[in-house]
Amino acid sequence: MRCFCVFLLLAAVAVKAETIAIVGGTIHTMTGQGTVQNGSVLIEEGEIVSIKQGRHVPSDARVIEADGRVITPGLFAAHTALGIVEVSAERSTVDAAQCSPRFTAAFDISDAYNPGSSLIPISRVEGITRAVIVPYSSDDEDGAAQGRRVFSGAAAVVHLGDGDDYLVMRKSAIVAHLGETGADVAGDSRAAAQLYFQTALDDAIEYQQFKDAYDAGARREYSLSRSDLDALQSVIRGETPVYLTANRASDIRVAIDLADRYGLRLVIVGGAEAWQVADRLAADNVSVLLSPLDNLPASFDRLGSTLQNAQRLHEAGVRIIISDTSTHNARNLTQLAGNAVANGLPWIEGLRAITTTPASVLGLGDRFGSLAPGMVADVVVWDGYPLELSSYPTNVLIDGAEVSLETRQTLLRDRYRDLQDSRVPAYRH
Repeated sequence: MRCFCVFLLLAAVAVKAETIAIVGGTIHTMTGQGTVQNGSVLIEEGEIVSIKQGRHVPSDARVIEADGRVITPGLFAAHTALGIVEVSAERSTVDAAQCSPRFTAAFDISDAYNPGSSLIPISRVEGITRAVIVPYSSDDEDGAAQGRRVFSGAAAVVHLGDGDDYLVMRKSAIVAHLGETGADVAGDSRAAAQLYFQTALDDAIEYQQFKDAYDAGARREYSLSRSDLDALQSVIRGETPVYLTANRASDIRVAIDLADRYGLRLVIVGGAEAWQVADRLAADNVSVLLSPLDNLPASFDRLGSTLQNAQRLHEAGVRIIISDTSTHNARNLTQLAGNAVANGLPWIEGLRAITTTPASVLGLGDRFGSLAPGMVADVVVWDGYPLELSSYPTNVLIDGAEVSLETRQTLLRDRYRDLQDSRVPAYRH
């Protein structure tokens, strides 16, 4: 048994160390190199070595023929619950939220991640190679918890490949809520959510300044636990971004003011009316994570929703990230970006919003989100233009290793495809 385990380990290392040449495709590098026609991507030991026009194949390389196909970076899903929610209606499979008032900002969702989730293969067959897993807000009838859950915890970045090294970055962002969502967890008023958010940051600053006195019991009680205050230190230093839910234009203005006051790296999540304050967002270098399908006034926070939101933000110079915050629809990234393009966003910017921009906003742009020498080899080969509904990946590489495109759905399809098979379904695969 021990020898078998060693064999598997060596085999996994060998796959990652494999030299691969993807040749003949149209390569969208998402860098200053632009688009390379009839190009070659050379991968060694999990990293991109070169991107050149023409056919360049070392003698020891395995070749992936991409003639007439499109090659892009792996997609980066910036707001998901992959691996932390399996069946929303089954509580035992939902780890995305917690109801304890004791820990909020410190709640680290990565400890609950399940790399064996059936939703992960479904996402990677659509070209997703990296994902941000995000804790949800939670409210209940516990009055002591009111306000505290303005913070729902720390997000994390994972890769969707094989192996046990799936965790890319713990605490990639701290998740918080203003607007209607914040009001729901802070006493039924968005003003209460704003006050609690501000008080928590003030307490985190004071805690850092007087930490020794706090340890000695010589400071007042703070609004958050020690674990939460520690978790916010990288936020007030401007190192960790804040994923802050806000849709109404007035709430977004408040969020920008708070970011200015405390020096926060702010990402607005939702941003249905963000186009109304686009110039302010651009001036303050605030990114917006949005769904391009927000169009109808689903709530009073979204009366200004429009399909042109992404286009207008881009034209104002705002960095946009496209994502679907629904667990089971994380796979629809290209469809969302395609809808944004159909409503005025330039095609290359639609692709950038699901690759380069989310990686860059999280401080990972030097490793993921584009194709260039030295970058991690997350590469997708498509049978057509990826933002078209009918296009699908033919090859997906994560960390330079090609992953299976098999899912539970493809297995079921194959099992029941031949209706003339005399065997019972359980024995067909």
